[in-house]
Amino acid sequence: MALTEKQTGVLIGIVIGMIIAISIVVAGILWNPFSYALSLTDAERLTVAFKSALLPLLFLVISVARLAKHRFFTPEDIDGGAGFASDSERALVLQTLLQNTLEQFCIAVVVYAAWAVVMPSTWLSVVPLAALAFAVGRILFFGGYAKGAPSRALGFALTFYPSVLMLLGILGFLIWQQFM
Repeated sequence: MALTEKQTGVLIGIVIGMIIAISIVVAGILWNPFSYALSLTDAERLTVAFKSALLPLLFLVISVARLAKHRFFTPEDIDGGAGFASDSERALVLQTLLQNTLEQFCIAVVVYAAWAVVMPSTWLSVVPLAALAFAVGRILFFGGYAKGAPSRALGFALTFYPSVLMLLGILGFLIWQQFM
């Protein structure tokens, strides 16, 4: 089955994003660029996770604010489509961006906290690196959204795949601990 031009564009974005996500996890583990000590307390570990989660939270807040601003300044959208009116195309796009950002934020925060508690503390650099990728990913996703799936694929991948790889790493580490 041949891929369409759009599918090819999305695949390219996904592959580039996955390569970057793998690089983030590997670099964070092998080089510990933030120089986290071997013996951090759980509180110190969670502090890193929640400080890192502030960056994804900023993009969630921006998403809410963009939709709220649009609704306030657009009389036909001020009621929010809550059964009173149907949303304009712009409101629907902003709602979609908000929804996707919320989904990615929820995944990221839980994964960041789990990584911080489960993984060796010298691997903790993965968390702020993933948060930086989240921020870059959201900027690319927001910027490319209106241009179609190929234009937003890399942004989505940079937001999603670091969290997925971290989750798989956590599960693998826990399984490995059970048998070692």
